[in-house]
Parts: sequence; C-alpha cells; structure tokens
Amino acid sequence: MVESENMAVLPVAPTDDCIAPSIFTIPLQLLSYHVAVLKVTDVDQPRNLAKSVTVE
Repeated sequence: MVESENMAVLPVAPTDDCIAPSIFTIPLQLLSYHVAVLKVTDVDQPRNLAKSVTVE
C-alpha cells in the first residue's frame, strides 16, 4: 500500500496465525482511540452503554 496525504499505513510485522489477533489488536485500538479524539468524543463515557447487575 502506498501512503498518501489522506492515508497512513500502520506496518505490522508478519507473524504466526495463532498470535496474529493479539498483534493486530493494539494498532486497531490505537486507531480507534485517535479517531474518537478527532471526533471530540469522550472515550471514557461511551454512549448507549447500560450498566447491568447480576445477583446470584
């Protein structure tokens, strides 16, 4: 992929299929955090999140 003015590439090293989800999670969480910051969204107070209490 070629980087351009409107696009950035996050390089991730090739890895084994078993641990790939763990390796890809961190850059994707970082991306979602920065998108939320750009949208001026409070990342600590997600909307449509309801508390639930389970009593056993």
